[in-house]
Amino acid sequence: MIEDIPARLLIAIGGNAIHPEGIRGTPAEQAEVAARLGAALLPLMELDTQLVVTHGNGPVVGKILMRNVLARHRVAPMSLDILVAHSQGGVAYVLLQALENTLRAVGNPREVVCMLTQVEVDPEDPAFANPTKPIGYFYTEAEATALREELGWEMREDSGRGWRCVVPSPMPRHIVETALIGTAAASGAVVIAGGGGGIPVVRDEMGCRHGVEAVIDKDRTSALMANLLGIEDLMILTSVPRVAIDFGKPTQRALERVSLAEIRRHHADGQFPPGSMGPKIDAAIQFLEGGGKRVLIGRLEDAVPMLRGETGTHIVADEIEAPRHPEAA
Repeated sequence: MIEDIPARLLIAIGGNAIHPEGIRGTPAEQAEVAARLGAALLPLMELDTQLVVTHGNGPVVGKILMRNVLARHRVAPMSLDILVAHSQGGVAYVLLQALENTLRAVGNPREVVCMLTQVEVDPEDPAFANPTKPIGYFYTEAEATALREELGWEMREDSGRGWRCVVPSPMPRHIVETALIGTAAASGAVVIAGGGGGIPVVRDEMGCRHGVEAVIDKDRTSALMANLLGIEDLMILTSVPRVAIDFGKPTQRALERVSLAEIRRHHADGQFPPGSMGPKIDAAIQFLEGGGKRVLIGRLEDAVPMLRGETGTHIVADEIEAPRHPEAA
């Protein structure tokens, strides 16, 4: 039983949870992964909680980009914002179907909807001059060099795991469909939105929106979306059971419950690399500074125990760092 049930919850699912390493990404594999995700989220979907789900698209958008490039001599290439939109719709379709099937299998009539989501960014964001967001496959250094020379891709080493294509990742400034997402969630539907960080757009002097070549960090968009919707609990699902400091060293230590001030100190000490846990901690700090109360980081399969407080890393706003001692009341 979950004792402290949040009235509203945003769950951010990492791209690797949807497209884990070791699979080719066939339709059958995607459906199997999505079904497992649905089973893990079922207890949360059955709560009387407004639920918004965001998801990554890193592996998927990279594959679409590769198809785009391989077919460039016969089919006009699409811009990166349209590729993000393709991945957003495709991943959301697989998730929507899996979540609905999971609910129907237990006789739950709750609806699941997908909201195609645009996210405004600053056209002068420095990220456009310094691409850092890794997408797509891992390559050896030799393969990365060949791709850079042949296709003009920007390639960088990613946390010792290989080389990947990197693209601009500007900060999200505004989520265009915020009001619609909130309305759908308030109706009782599980809302899938902000996929892949959202479709990156800018507004011109006339107020018209235009897509730009970028991939926005999914966790940053999730934090902003939760703040804009007034959601106080943010759950970030990843591949590790807890956030750790001194990762990979004999002094490695898992973090269970920490304050915003403490996580800031660890971050300033360089504990969270940009290519792995760094963006999630950045998003957690952004969310709490924006008015959120609690961030939970852990594995997909631990979603329910994490909400019970049994596992995962819980980062809380400073004013609720710890309950008052009974004698101080």
